[in-house]
Amino acid sequence: MKPEERRERMALLVKEATKISVDELATLLDTSRETVRRDLTLLSEQGLLRKVHGGAVFMQTALESPLGDRRATARGEKIAIGRAAAALFRQGDSLLVDAGSTTAYFAESLKNAGSFTVITNSTVVASEMWSAPSPSEVYLLGGRYFGDGHEVLGPLVVDQIQRLHADHAVLTIGAVDQGGTFMDFNAEEAFIARAMIASARHVTVLADGSKLGRHALFQVCKADRVHRLVTDRAPDDAVENALRAAGVEIVIGEPRA
Repeated sequence: MKPEERRERMALLVKEATKISVDELATLLDTSRETVRRDLTLLSEQGLLRKVHGGAVFMQTALESPLGDRRATARGEKIAIGRAAAALFRQGDSLLVDAGSTTAYFAESLKNAGSFTVITNSTVVASEMWSAPSPSEVYLLGGRYFGDGHEVLGPLVVDQIQRLHADHAVLTIGAVDQGGTFMDFNAEEAFIARAMIASARHVTVLADGSKLGRHALFQVCKADRVHRLVTDRAPDDAVENALRAAGVEIVIGEPRA
């Protein structure tokens, strides 16, 4: 198991157990107590858990709220991002679009930008594209339905995505850290994003400024897998330098007054 995979699994085990000991983690991960302690220190510094004597406890800050609440947060910024992102695609493009508050606003703008082929695990995105003035081809991926996010998740969805070869993947994420790593708070959503990245020729990530320079639980990809980041304001220097070094184009969608 690679170190990042081990730490991802460790963070998930802490989340599931709420509190867990170093000895239990060492047994479950088949590694040494020293390695567990080092990993817990790193995860604690990233704010993904709290290291305590003899183990770790889960921090509730690593959770996301339901989609309805997220759509109401930074609404103007997300609308601006969606509008700017929709202008980047050409009629006839095929797009894999994941579920999230910002991709929902993206779909609102994209449906007025022409005809596209959209494959998504979001019922909100599918509904928006179905109501487009210029009819688009809309495919809703099938799997286990999660009402809080109005999304379909799980291995059935991943399997379907792996059979596709789209022009673009358009993704939301939970965080971009200062090293340019793209991350999410939900493991299954991260699996979907990874599958979409692998099945698309170009990757566009939509993220409002609050996501930049922060950490989340699950890694989605390194910066060199992303072609464009669409956001509402310039990232801080560390994030911007990491992204530009990896060749990521940064597009700013400014909210309207």
